[in-house]
Formats: sequence, structure tokens, C-alpha cells
Amino acid sequence: MKNQEMTFITQKDYVTALEKIMQPLRQELLFSSTSGLNLGTSGAVYTQQRAEMEALIRPLWGLSALWTIEKDSPLQLAYLEKITQGTDPTSPFYWGDIQNYDQYIVESAALSLTILLHKDYFFDALPKKSKTNLINWLNQALERKIPKNNWTFFKILIRIALSSCGEELDQQALDVELKLIDSMYLGDGWYKDGQETQRDYYVPFAFHYYGLIYATFMKDIDPVRSKIFIERATYFSKDFIYYFDEDGEALPFGRSLTYRFAQAAFFSALIFADVEAIPWGEMKTLMSAHLTNWMNHDIFTVDGRLSIGYHYENLIMAEGYNAPGSPYWGLKFFLLLAVPDTHPFWQASPVPSSKRSKKLVHNGNMLLHYNHNHSHLLGYPAGLMLKNQAHAQAKYSKFVYSTKFGFSVPKASISYEEGAFDNTLAVSCDLNSYYRTKGEVTDYLLTETYTTQTWHPFEGVSITTTIYPFGEWHLRVHEIETSRSLDLREGGFSVPLLGQHPKATHSQTEACIHEGKLTSQIVAIEGYDTAEIIRPEVNTSLFFPRTSFPSLQTTISAGKHRLICLVGGIVSNTTKKGR
Repeated sequence: MKNQEMTFITQKDYVTALEKIMQPLRQELLFSSTSGLNLGTSGAVYTQQRAEMEALIRPLWGLSALWTIEKDSPLQLAYLEKITQGTDPTSPFYWGDIQNYDQYIVESAALSLTILLHKDYFFDALPKKSKTNLINWLNQALERKIPKNNWTFFKILIRIALSSCGEELDQQALDVELKLIDSMYLGDGWYKDGQETQRDYYVPFAFHYYGLIYATFMKDIDPVRSKIFIERATYFSKDFIYYFDEDGEALPFGRSLTYRFAQAAFFSALIFADVEAIPWGEMKTLMSAHLTNWMNHDIFTVDGRLSIGYHYENLIMAEGYNAPGSPYWGLKFFLLLAVPDTHPFWQASPVPSSKRSKKLVHNGNMLLHYNHNHSHLLGYPAGLMLKNQAHAQAKYSKFVYSTKFGFSVPKASISYEEGAFDNTLAVSCDLNSYYRTKGEVTDYLLTETYTTQTWHPFEGVSITTTIYPFGEWHLRVHEIETSRSLDLREGGFSVPLLGQHPKATHSQTEACIHEGKLTSQIVAIEGYDTAEIIRPEVNTSLFFPRTSFPSLQTTISAGKHRLICLVGGIVSNTTKKGR
């Protein structure tokens, strides 16, 4: 589905992209008799029935927006039939009752948006019994327990959707939920997603996305709250524009990366809510570059479905809640189709953004650095982490994240190669195996010139790591106090391995790899014994199926030690045309 010539400027361009994405699903949507879609055989933490319902409903994030400008009666009727069956307790295709912490509650948000946008044919057109079934099914979600995080907005959206259908709005319950949202607000547009150390893409594509939907539909009923959500989104946009490089690539970090272009769904919600938080022309440039970038990665399966993975199909990097239909959450990006072509966003001419070369995002716990022409973005986090999630140390707690080199997740933890420990210090006290890396920290400091974090990989081991970024390089300093001997392995940036062997050189104190425009280099300054080239397990990088990276190694005894090295991830010949 790659299209090197496609640029996304006009409304028609985005319509074409969404229709291409939906085409492989269309046959089953139109002609299957079930109330779900079976898109694959991999499992998730929820049941197969819920996975198939998810695959059916998640495309509505984009389709419901598209149907405001382009009717598709056969597909709309097919959805009505499947939703009618799924919510009918007497149907053999009934989805089943909603339980506490149920995946159905998540998917009810897209169903709620569809009702809000298209009440005339997604509710009014239903027979009386079907209306009652749909209302009763959604009402179950309002009585169930949910995590105290972005899920709170699911109940809020369900409430206002049911209210639009004539159901009485429980204002007291809604106020409690809105108060809980407020309790997660940190200031300057930032939320925490329940946990204090979780600041990731759920802030833009969940909290703000839903808040802007609320502001759009409730502006007359609740103008005060609607104004607050718009103000918070406006503040947030000033930081969030820095999370994208000039080629449209968003900084890869955190969970749920398989949702891909949902990374820019926040801007779509701004357009939908008619909030010019940044100039429309700059927003158009960002949205166009972002979708162009994603449509030219290998994000589709051989039969055209969105795959689980990131730059390519990859189950290793997935979370337990990533079922075959989960990536269609990315269709949140297409909410901008719900505004007419007369909207100022569509009328605006693309304008390059005017961003500084670095940005300290206090409430996002991130120091961001661009290269000379903003085509390479490096993010240095501090104090971010998420418990009980797959690959959390790799997704939140590496020393640096990059829009050109990506990062890797472990396939296993016994050998260093299995761990694929790029851009982190791996620590072993078990004869060069069973490595641990930085996860939770006990202390951290984030400034405009450096980050410092203290962490404890083993009992009796304390490491304070300070990172000093400059350009596409950074200096790492580790102050270590240990009561036991340790094997230490320092990883640099991963690069693609296209041939049989890496294009690399190394000496005792330095290792360097070149591939295309990418150069990864690591230089020992103090405390290391050797330098080497590592070929980690395949499919561990989110960007490249096969990789290598430079590494430093040393063994230390009990006591106090200091390690210092230079690490570079350099992109050459990146000047864009016309800049």
C-alpha cells in the first residue's frame, strides 16, 4: 500500500487513504453474518469474542468521521446489522454482558462517537426493541468497575451519547468522573494516565482527544468544562509539536505504539473542535508529513490489513492487549474528516513549523533535542516508567529515544544479544547473563542541559546516571556503588543490518557502525575494558527487522566506580528539499 507520491493536503487525499486502509476489511464487513471481525490468530488478554468485536468497532473511529461527508449505505447498514445483533441478548451473535474492567468498555467509546455524529441513522433508524437493547448494553458499562486512568473518559462519552438518544443524564455521576479527570491533570496541558510516572501518547490520543470531543458536543450544555478542555489542549499543543521531526516521524516511546498514526490524532481532534491551537498551516504540514511517513512504512500485512507492530509487522514488541484488530485504534487520526472542506484547516496552505532546537518538557518528563535541520529528534526522558506492562523498561526508561534509530525490546533476558539492550546500561551479577536495566528510579532531575537519575538494578547496587546531550551526541556518566561484582554492558544506537555483516569498525575503546545515512558510534572515556559490535536477536528493534549496535563492556568489583562514554546517533545528508 506504499505510495511514495502521495501527499496529504486536501480532504480527498485523506478520504482516499482511509478507504484504502478499510478496503481489505470491506468484504467481511459486508457479507459475514457474525457481529465481529476475525483478523488473525494471535491472542490477547481478553476473549476471542471481544477481540473480534474490537476489530469491528475500532474502524468506526475513522468511518464515523468519513460518513459525515461521504455516505456509504451498504457499509453503514452492515454496521447497523452487526451492532444490532451484538447488543441483542437473544441473538446467537450477542457480544455478552459487560464485566468489570472489560475491553467492551474501551470499544464503547468509538460506538458512542458514532452515535453522537450520526444519531439519525445509528439510533433513530433502529426498531424500538433494538434501541432498547443498545441502550441497555451501553448502560452496563456505566455500572462496571474501571481503572482510574484514561478509561474514565469512556464512561463520560457513553453518558453523553446516551443523553443524545433521550436518556436522562446522571449529572452527579458525570461530575464525579470529570472530577477524577481533573485529579490527573498536572498543569501546562499535561495529564498523568493514572500512574504518576506515566506520561506518554495516551495524553494526546486519549485525554485530550476525548476532552475535545466532549467540548464539541457539550459546549452549550457545559460551556465551563468545555472551555477548560479547550484551554488545556491549547497549552499542551505548545509542547506536543516538539514530539515530531520534520519528516513526520513521532518520537517512539511508551506503550501502545502499534496504534501508529494515532500519535497525531490529537491535532485531528483540534480540527474537529475548531481549535487553532497552532496555526492551521503548521498543523497541515505536520499532519501531512506524519501520515505520509506512516503510509511509507511496512505497516500492512500481505493481505493489506494493519499489522501488530511498528515500522513492520512484529508481535515481540506488542502489549498483551494488542489483538489483531487493535491497530485500527489508529483511525482516530481521521476525525478531521468530520469537518467540511470549507473549514480553515482545509483552506490553509502548508507552512513549516518554527520550533527551537531543544525543548524541556517539564510535565512530560522529557528533554527534546533536534539536529541542525530538525529531521532527527532525540528524546531524553527522566523518571518515566509503567508497572506491569510488557517491555516497560525498554519503552519508558532507556537513556535516549530517536526518530531515526528507534529502539529495541528484549526477546529474552539470559544473553546480552537476546536482551537487545540498545541505548541503556545492562547490568549482570550472574556471569554475563540475566541482565537488568534501568526501570524505576528513586530520584531524578531534568534540566535544559542534562538529566540525572538514580536506580538500583540489584540489592546493594546503586547507579546514578547523568546524560549531557549535545547535537546528535550525548555524554553518559555512571556513578556506581556496589556491594558485589558486576558485568556491565553499554549499548549505543541500533542501525539496520542489511547485509550478512555490519558495516562496522571497532578498537578497544571505540565502536562504530554505518548503514546508509545512519551512523552509530560509542567511545569509551573512562572505566570500560573493551568495545564490540553486537548483533541482537532479530525482530527486537521497532524500526528494523535485523540490527546491530556498538557496545562497551567492563567488569567491576565491589566498591565505587565511574564510567564515562560518548554516544552518537548521526544522520547524514538529511537536508530536505526547499529548506
